[in-house]
Amino acid sequence: MFRNYIKTAFRSLLKNKGFTAINILGLALGLGACLLIVFYVADELSYDRYNTKSERIFRVNADLKLGENRKDYAVVMPPLAKTLVAEYPYVEDAVRIKNAYNMHVKKGEVNMVENKVAFADPSLFNVFTLPLISGDAKTALAEPNSVVLTESNAKKYFDKTDVVGKMMVINDNQSFNITGVIKDVPKNSHFNFDFFLSMATWADSRSNAWLRNDYNTYVLLKDAKDAKKLAGSLDAFLLKMSGDQMKSEIGMSYADFEKSGSYFRLNLTPLTDIHLKSNRTGELGANGTTQYVYIFSAIAIFILLIACVNFMNLSTARSSNRAREVGVRKVLGSPRKYLIAQFLSESIMITFFATIIALFAAIALLPLFNQLAGKDIAITQSTLLWLLPVSALIVLVVGSLAGSYPAFFLSAFQPIDVLKGKLSAGFKGGGLRSFLVVFQFGISVFLIMGTLVIKNQLNFIQTTNLGFNRNQVLVIQNAYELNKETKNFKNELTQLPGVTSATMTDFLPVSVNRRSTSIFFKDATLDQKNSIFPQFWEVDSDWIPTLDIKMAAGRNFDKDRLSDSSVIIINEAAAKFLGYKNTLGQTLYESNGSRTKPVNALKYEVIGVMKDFHYSSMHEKIEPLIIHLAENNGSISLRVNTANLPGLMSQIKNKWSGFSPMQMNYSFMDQDFDASYRSEQRVGTIFIIFTTLAIIIACLGLFGLAAYAAEQRTKEIGIRKVLGADVSVIVAMLSKDFVKLVVISIVVASPLAWYCMHLWLQDFAYRINIQWWVIAAAGITAILIAVVTVSFQAVKAALANPVNSLKNE
Repeated sequence: MFRNYIKTAFRSLLKNKGFTAINILGLALGLGACLLIVFYVADELSYDRYNTKSERIFRVNADLKLGENRKDYAVVMPPLAKTLVAEYPYVEDAVRIKNAYNMHVKKGEVNMVENKVAFADPSLFNVFTLPLISGDAKTALAEPNSVVLTESNAKKYFDKTDVVGKMMVINDNQSFNITGVIKDVPKNSHFNFDFFLSMATWADSRSNAWLRNDYNTYVLLKDAKDAKKLAGSLDAFLLKMSGDQMKSEIGMSYADFEKSGSYFRLNLTPLTDIHLKSNRTGELGANGTTQYVYIFSAIAIFILLIACVNFMNLSTARSSNRAREVGVRKVLGSPRKYLIAQFLSESIMITFFATIIALFAAIALLPLFNQLAGKDIAITQSTLLWLLPVSALIVLVVGSLAGSYPAFFLSAFQPIDVLKGKLSAGFKGGGLRSFLVVFQFGISVFLIMGTLVIKNQLNFIQTTNLGFNRNQVLVIQNAYELNKETKNFKNELTQLPGVTSATMTDFLPVSVNRRSTSIFFKDATLDQKNSIFPQFWEVDSDWIPTLDIKMAAGRNFDKDRLSDSSVIIINEAAAKFLGYKNTLGQTLYESNGSRTKPVNALKYEVIGVMKDFHYSSMHEKIEPLIIHLAENNGSISLRVNTANLPGLMSQIKNKWSGFSPMQMNYSFMDQDFDASYRSEQRVGTIFIIFTTLAIIIACLGLFGLAAYAAEQRTKEIGIRKVLGADVSVIVAMLSKDFVKLVVISIVVASPLAWYCMHLWLQDFAYRINIQWWVIAAAGITAILIAVVTVSFQAVKAALANPVNSLKNE
């Protein structure tokens, strides 16, 4: 019986090649897009799950509130890790990781810039699953000046992995003993380091400071259930350990500190939640967000639903063509269940062919998708273990879902009505079919509006006035390697034609380097109630003109004034927070060691107020910022103005080689700025692609519906043409029913799309307002797409010779 269903289904599909092709193509596009999104979502959800102990690993975080200022850190105090292991029996182990950022590693006579370097405790390999190819996990990072590197970097520097015992020169003067080689850290990890240096090498790691946050710290619990118990005890634990230092540093007990409205607390984040649910200061890498996982999952479901709706619409629209077949079968005694099985067989067969095409298409397009999404997804053996069963499930579920209504609808025909020609078929009279057209075009309108809003927000980020000029600024990032010669190098660069100004500091709006501190105002008593916790940056007198930052009041630093070493410039956000009528000339205080002795506080006079500028992401509000005149040789930024940029770059590199044999590491500020919004740009691009796919699938269905609607009204069109109707009248007649449904879909989908995109925009502190024209543009686009799609079939029917349609009557 089953074999007969397959044979009959196959013959029926071959008989209706156009219907079959449209359905297979629509389903294949929908399933292919879904598979790509499934790969993306699965990759996002897989982060850090490669660790065999992932369910028992938690990161310790710190939340700090000083007055009205709050900071959430992914880093904590230096002594916390070892103390937690000593104090809590259910803490099996703990490890600290400290990002070392850019370092130079010597390969022969060449210094290679490596930016994936970190210090780590010896317990790294007990907590995380980082298999060693060679070396002893227990002792690999135990001694100072030890380094463990990844397999790919061992091959990069030595052309082999058997390198334990060899030496590496890092930062030109430190020799490190290679004590281990590990397999490359998986891409789906929230940190991806190539070199792990022993924490014992870093002197600060032995600090006993309990009021600093510097180290990413992870605990391995004996039982994951103990996480709540540990989290509940951390506040009391911190009070116990930091109480004496708090009295010494702040001059008050923790109880008084909290009464002033401030707090310092610890909490836990499960390892597997870090990538999607954490966006704290001090993260070890750029994390994702659950928001985009939800968005893409919804798009996948939408696309799949549109594809299924196409199948249902086309199957019911051509019901008149199958009605006589159903009637004859019933007269000959075929039970309804056999008819249902027959139609479901056809549906599942279409889905099977579409799924095969979708699988090959998704695998073929995966490299391009990786490039667009910034991923490194690969089809591995483990992928196939879930992909093949899921594909089989898709065939059954989607085939049954897409074919269920047509199967029950067609099998319900009464043979007497069918054979007497009493059934009304075609486009008219199909209430459910009309609803499905509204549904699929409602989704299309939703996606079009979403695409427009995302593109407008990204364009707003790219074009809005940031408060500083990022264009034509070259940033030499490793200037600190020149040591005392950095200032001389900067001065020589300013003499080059094409360099208009230069500033020497690592504190830039596009850099990761940040420093904040407690600043007190009103008086020198260092009262927490009169405190502010701003960014506090070290810059030179050329910083403001080089970045083209405007002054709201006061003046810039003057390097020739000795007194300017004790003055500061603040931004408008800080001035607003301080609340003075006239901020210029006011004195602010910073504690100098012991806050129990206010007389030792550092005093700063405010000499200027900068206009606010975006030194953080537009996801965040502009917060108080203070700059002061001090030497910082982390990087050099040059504002250039030349038509011959390659020639200028050659001169700059020649200057550099005269000061240092190391490679110059540089970038352009506008590129660094764009990189900080790369995830949003990728989302926008992917959103456009999948929206286009959804519209194409919807158009395929509408194209098929229009063809069947025209077919059902062939004789009506012939009569109208004989009576003198021209092409435009017939096209309008055939199109208006579809256009009405598209208009309804616009009315239904627009409010929902506006609400969802309004929620998405709330993630940006600085954002666009959704204008009325976005809704209008989405609606007009949907109508135009529908009209063009339907008109092709309508014009074809209107131009047909009426004799051919009437000669059979």
